[in-house]
Amino acid sequence: MAEEDGQELVTKPFKFVTGTDARFPNVNQTKHCWQNYVDYHKCIIAKGEDFAPCRQFWLAYRSLCPSGWYQRWDEQREAGQFPVKLDA
Repeated sequence: MAEEDGQELVTKPFKFVTGTDARFPNVNQTKHCWQNYVDYHKCIIAKGEDFAPCRQFWLAYRSLCPSGWYQRWDEQREAGQFPVKLDA
């Protein structure tokens, strides 16, 4: 293997990049960010936090949204003031 050849293995950091979504064709990705945040929380409510496909939504909104936005949305959800019904 590489270690036998005297080469050192290097682990690169993981960087997630959201792919193209035909529903959001414009440069402004605000709605794309919002939709992935909502879809993630609907997914974990419906399927549970251990359901692996929900992670795709998490990676997408964490990549697209400024951290201040989803932190504020988390606070709104916890206070029961979030503008979307997530348990439907």
